[in-house]
Amino acid sequence: MNSAKKITERLIKKYPNRRLYDTQTSSYITLADVKQLVLDNEEFTVVDAKSDEDLTRSILLQIILEEEANGTPMFSSGALSQIIRYYGHAMQGMMGSYLEKNIQAFIDIQNKLAESSKGFYEGKPFSQEMWTQFMNVQGPMMQGMMSNYIEQSKNLFVQMQEQMQNQTKNMFGAFPFTPPDKNRK
Repeated sequence: MNSAKKITERLIKKYPNRRLYDTQTSSYITLADVKQLVLDNEEFTVVDAKSDEDLTRSILLQIILEEEANGTPMFSSGALSQIIRYYGHAMQGMMGSYLEKNIQAFIDIQNKLAESSKGFYEGKPFSQEMWTQFMNVQGPMMQGMMSNYIEQSKNLFVQMQEQMQNQTKNMFGAFPFTPPDKNRK
């Protein structure tokens, strides 16, 4: 299955001159073109043309950086600071999974709203303008739903941390550790 995925996945090569080459179309593309691939749900991998190193995450982060710099940012400075603080933290691995699951849950909520609202707009999917109108009317309700979801998510994360602490205590509780002598110099 993994090799089948690699065959259907679009391959983009990044050359030392910082240009991106789409092997499917046999043409050079821009970062905006890569962003469009993401928006179109196209599977792709970006590799260094010389070393074959996977650069996909780096390119995606570059797109996010450009989006954050142009227009309305999605992340506040506080949110970015909190994310940075988790690098090197014992919970770093869990944090990535936690954020990914929360984003997926948000997408699921959005999809359910879009599906349930099809009748309002003659079965047509929501356009950007329709979402804006919908959110203007339903904004307070959505804020309440998201606040509840965030609170539940926070509680789940705290529970996970407590479980890990308890498991650690149980695991290491059997070892005869002696507290350090405070009078020792």
